[in-house]
Amino acid sequence: MRLLRRHNDSSRATKRSRLLTGGLGLAVLTTLLSGCSEAAQRGFLPRGATVSTERIESLWVWTWITALAVGCVVWGLTIYCMVAFKRKKTDTGYPAQLRYNVPVEIFYTVVPILMVGVLFFYTARDEAALLDTSKKPDVTVNVVGKQWSWDFNYVEANTYEAGKQAKLDGKPGAEAALPTLVLPVDKRVEFVLTSRDVIHSFWVPAFQQKLDMIPGRVNKFQVVPNRIGDYKGKCAELCGTYHSEMLFNVKVVSQADYDKHIANLKASGRTGQLPNGLNREKLEPAEQAKIPTTQGSSN
Repeated sequence: MRLLRRHNDSSRATKRSRLLTGGLGLAVLTTLLSGCSEAAQRGFLPRGATVSTERIESLWVWTWITALAVGCVVWGLTIYCMVAFKRKKTDTGYPAQLRYNVPVEIFYTVVPILMVGVLFFYTARDEAALLDTSKKPDVTVNVVGKQWSWDFNYVEANTYEAGKQAKLDGKPGAEAALPTLVLPVDKRVEFVLTSRDVIHSFWVPAFQQKLDMIPGRVNKFQVVPNRIGDYKGKCAELCGTYHSEMLFNVKVVSQADYDKHIANLKASGRTGQLPNGLNREKLEPAEQAKIPTTQGSSN
């Protein structure tokens, strides 16, 4: 009496092989076709507006490609096993049970470790580059987060803009009333991030970077905006009741327009720097030293 159905039948093996090949081919074709659009090529991230976005998009896209490849292998093997070893009504008895398989166990232990190690290497490499502030900036902006708006201290120009909470009542004009951060194109900008009250997160989606603003701490990062235009900014950390209204505008403009904006701020009487001494949690001396100041100003 036959206890187990034979699985090495040539016609069935050919059918399974065609099924597996067709599935993998469809997955590869779908991936290639989806890569035709510009949005797909950058992993559906917002179109970048700084010189750093190419690095970010590369890491993001290749991480997804790797994950998709691993997923295709896992899904392919899973479907293969479901089709090849499906129990039939004519089967009797039980298939042989394997207690362990050392080569297979070593494979599925070592390979994931290698994958995580490679991902960690490239993530750490790019993170170090994106948070590198060793280069001298052309413009330094002390961005101060507060419930629920933003203050911008233009350090070298010794001027500032104080923001008010957005009023999202559905009436026109709300966007124009938001605080606006103006930056010169093709200039290195350093953001010095502080918080007056709770944890906020400074995020301009078009810059593809964000960084937390922690009470009592100072965080920094630099960007070089390379595309003139109007962009949106927001808080990316749940910071209280009106978190959704903690918005601001970003304008990347020519150097001439930037100089004109700075002159307008000074002409309106906004000379000096808004002090970080207004923070609920005072900065430690070591943290205070990280905030750049202009001559004659106190922060």
